Amino acid sequence: MEALLYKPLKEKKVQCRLCSHRCIISDDTRGRCQVRENRDGRLYTLVYGRLIARHIDPIEKKPIFHLAPGSRSYSIATVGCNFKCRFCQNADIAQMPADHGGRIVGETIAPATIVDDALRNHCRSIAYTYTEPTVYFEYALETARLAKAQGIKNVFVTNGYMTTEALETAAPVLDAANVDLKAFSDEFYKEYCDARLTPVKETLMHMKKQRVWVEITTLLIPGLNDSQAELRALAGFIAESLGSDTPWHISRFHPTYRLTDRPLTPLDSLLTARKIGLAAGLKYVYTGNVPGEKGESTFCHGCGEMLIERFGFSIRRNLVKNSLCPFCQAVIHGLEMG
Repeated sequence: MEALLYKPLKEKKVQCRLCSHRCIISDDTRGRCQVRENRDGRLYTLVYGRLIARHIDPIEKKPIFHLAPGSRSYSIATVGCNFKCRFCQNADIAQMPADHGGRIVGETIAPATIVDDALRNHCRSIAYTYTEPTVYFEYALETARLAKAQGIKNVFVTNGYMTTEALETAAPVLDAANVDLKAFSDEFYKEYCDARLTPVKETLMHMKKQRVWVEITTLLIPGLNDSQAELRALAGFIAESLGSDTPWHISRFHPTYRLTDRPLTPLDSLLTARKIGLAAGLKYVYTGNVPGEKGESTFCHGCGEMLIERFGFSIRRNLVKNSLCPFCQAVIHGLEMG
């Protein structure tokens, strides 16, 4: 299928305008994501309709905590990614084309079939997740348009590297996004992700302007992005540039892929980061990958009462009614909170 958002150049080259790498791709070669190919001066997506993963997950697994808590999310992915994160949690599928000579596999599934299956399984959202939805943009967009028409919410779980053109194309059918803000250092992004920080910050701010519900995830890696100074700067950016109602998920790192020389994130580091987020004025700060910690639950920012009790990805109770705290009537921000 011919790709969206590219510009033909001289000598049969093209410039992809889907993500902030803005790759210039010569004839018969692919972009950084390894799933978009220049064929005789025209850019094609190689993953349209080719699912490598589809599951029904709790929405909390994304993690999205402020969209219909406790609901099901029909979750899909193709292979490929425009980042090269050394700590990739899903490298077997995200990095498959890059690590295996351009290999692309997947089950052929039409967008309408995905939406029908989501409806049949009573899913209130479709999540474009596991890999990077930007690289299968055409497929995600067509699915999202059909889902929107059926009253199903659409969620991107993304690294936030999409261009303004891509975001504005998707925004009319995109309800929410969890964006990985992997660190607050350009050096970290360059060394560990082969990317840059600034485009991610710009995407986050533009998502808010487009009225997409945004939640942030930071995987806390010991010795790399967990200094208190960096975390204060990151939390301050969220509070000041995105708003204090933006949830921040701070997740425990497990050694994986090409970053195995770092230990498991200490629990104290997660709790310290949570305190930093709350001190910065954020209303909702969560700890992830540590089931049983109170940092999984939603507390009222007005009176401090626990309103949504979680254990892992399960909801034990939700006291929110009409998006309000039943104790003090403070607004609990999000979509379809209860």
